[in-house]
Amino acid sequence: MLLVLAAAFAALAVWQVQRLHWKEALISRVDAGMRATPLPLERVAASDPAPFEYRRVIVSGRYRLSGTVLVSGASTRGSGYWVLAPLQTAGGIAYVNRGFMPLGTRIDTVRRQTPTGPVTVIGLLRVSEPGGGFLRANRPAEDRWYSRDIATIAAARHQRADPRLFVDAFSESPAAPYAPIAGLTVVSFPNNHLSYALTWAALAILSASGAFVLWRKPR
Repeated sequence: MLLVLAAAFAALAVWQVQRLHWKEALISRVDAGMRATPLPLERVAASDPAPFEYRRVIVSGRYRLSGTVLVSGASTRGSGYWVLAPLQTAGGIAYVNRGFMPLGTRIDTVRRQTPTGPVTVIGLLRVSEPGGGFLRANRPAEDRWYSRDIATIAAARHQRADPRLFVDAFSESPAAPYAPIAGLTVVSFPNNHLSYALTWAALAILSASGAFVLWRKPR
């Protein structure tokens, strides 16, 4: 039994080392993408957007006010809403997370204060968040949203938007006088895989040592 445990713990240690290399590569890619010159969103959307998540992108167009929704969320400024608005571009419609608004914000007020002219948005590419939030499913019939599920939001608001992605805005020009607070995206990837690997390796050594002691004891 101890030998079986030692083998299992050793396999887990190797797996955590592999996860460590994957996480370090992910962090390196994201850091480089967040500092890079923004890519046109149309270029990124032409392929699978997943490898470009958290990459800086730029997109221009006009907001479609009727498609705007408020998504419950939290930021460094507390609880409130993310303002998601569909942007009509030359290549189609893409949803933009314009930023954060505090609790008590009304959707009608947000729509009235949304720019109606051409705007240019620079932000981070994000992939859709289907389903809902933790223990709270999206309720399209009530216009209550707990995750940025672009496919469901677009269908509920009758927008032919790209269902795979949205843009977390850093800046919006020209700046609207009552725009949501942009640039609050938190990018954090916990990386504890080295400590996990050392823990599993220590358990493997202890199990193997115990097996050796028991094997010698009758002799």
